[in-house]
Amino acid sequence: MRILNMLKIAYRSLTKNKLRVVLTMLGIIIGVASVIAMLAIGQGSKENIQASMANLGINSVMIFPGSTNSGGVRMGAGSYSTLTEKDAELIATRCEYVTDVTPVVSKSSQVIAGNQNWHTSVAGGLNQYFTIRNLTIAIGNTFSSTDEHTAAKVCVIGQTVSTNLFGAGVNPVGKLIRINSIPFKVIGLLAVKGQNTFGQDQDDIIVAPFSTVRKRMMSTLYLNSILASATSENDIHAAQDQISTMLRIQHRLTPQDQDDFTVRSQADIANTFESISNVMTILLACIASISLLVGGIGIMNIMLVSVTERTREIGIRLAVGAKSRDIMFQFITESIFISVLGGIIGILLGVAVAMIVGRFGGWPVVVTPTSIVLSFAFSSAVGIFFGWYPALKAANLNPIDALRFE
Repeated sequence: MRILNMLKIAYRSLTKNKLRVVLTMLGIIIGVASVIAMLAIGQGSKENIQASMANLGINSVMIFPGSTNSGGVRMGAGSYSTLTEKDAELIATRCEYVTDVTPVVSKSSQVIAGNQNWHTSVAGGLNQYFTIRNLTIAIGNTFSSTDEHTAAKVCVIGQTVSTNLFGAGVNPVGKLIRINSIPFKVIGLLAVKGQNTFGQDQDDIIVAPFSTVRKRMMSTLYLNSILASATSENDIHAAQDQISTMLRIQHRLTPQDQDDFTVRSQADIANTFESISNVMTILLACIASISLLVGGIGIMNIMLVSVTERTREIGIRLAVGAKSRDIMFQFITESIFISVLGGIIGILLGVAVAMIVGRFGGWPVVVTPTSIVLSFAFSSAVGIFFGWYPALKAANLNPIDALRFE
């Protein structure tokens, strides 16, 4: 019953200065809304990265030629040619933590169909390419081992290529296209995948048999890359170690020699991006939390003013038998009331802002219950922390001095 009375007294005291209370709550409202919106954007980005990596094949391992040049200067992956078809065969036969393997050659080419043309990337690989890259066929089929052995001029195209060459909604299977003046028959259409984490259109691609691209289009003995798939997500690092060891032996590198290849996995890339996303989310949340601290200082300021304004009231209450803890509880209650109400409004505003950003800004957003609970708990803690000193000051007032206060 005493608690209920205290709540009523706190409510009546706050409603006497409604505008002041609203302005005091603004700091809490903006802080909570900012924290929820920033965490929603950060969590959405993290899940978007994970989904994009899953589309690329979360168990996939990529081997690129080149790591240093002949002078020992560090270069990037793919800086020069060192991988051959023999390397891919050895990875497939000697690495127990690897399941599917395909050599890959790729080239940017001009593609023509009738009076339409399109510039895209042509990748040559074995049939395992589709499994490793997590590509599915929407219409038609992939090429067969016979197509690979005979270097057949067949291909599977992405939705973007199909739309630009034949128009939206047109079935391209069975139609002929010319890639660098070489006629190819379209035997399959890939399912839509959209953009990846790097903003690249995954549907803007043509996949053809490895032997066809290597012999008929590129005339090279070297590979652009090798794609492999680990037996499971837990075996990715073991597969990477096995591949590195085997390639060093195959390339006859001494212990003092640096690798002339680069082995990466989707898991490594996903972890890197997730770490960056986590850092950015924490940074944004910390910046947003400053608003909560400012709001807390505002609460303390208003409560100190309130103590000064109500000194005589406090003296009367103490004179008629109220205890110091009752006075303290009253002012803490008022402080918590302001912060909690501001927190609730801030939560609603933060969720609304996150939804608006997601819908109209194109940003992936995910509002989690954890972020809501965390923001609400933080706003309540701000009310208690910054309301404690004014409440303590009010409770320690001398009744006689308080009654004399004008």
